[in-house]
Amino acid sequence: MKYLLSMYMNPTIWESLSEEEQSAVFQGHDEFQKTIIASGEMVGTKAIGDPSQTTVVRVRDGAAKVAEGPYVPGEEFFCGYYVVDCATRERADELAALIPDARHTAVEVRPIVFEAGPEL
Repeated sequence: MKYLLSMYMNPTIWESLSEEEQSAVFQGHDEFQKTIIASGEMVGTKAIGDPSQTTVVRVRDGAAKVAEGPYVPGEEFFCGYYVVDCATRERADELAALIPDARHTAVEVRPIVFEAGPEL
């Protein structure tokens, strides 16, 4: 089963980390990727731009309205994800615990219930 492991950024927490601690987060992602590639559980990963680069589009009365900023305002924001393919929900939770972000904010684990696309 495939799972989405969503990561969230909190700028206040990030800025409170030393350069060494920030570097350890990046190194931790490198190690995590090596682990899930070696186990065959890696499907993909992406980092997402910060909220200052975000727009929200709503269609009302047939017209598109574009607003600057995130859909849900707040200090923490969605910053990236991994998609993993593993045997159980428990394994997905174990993998999420290996992501460095889980030590500073949180990693949300959700099953992927539908997929479509030209590569599938």
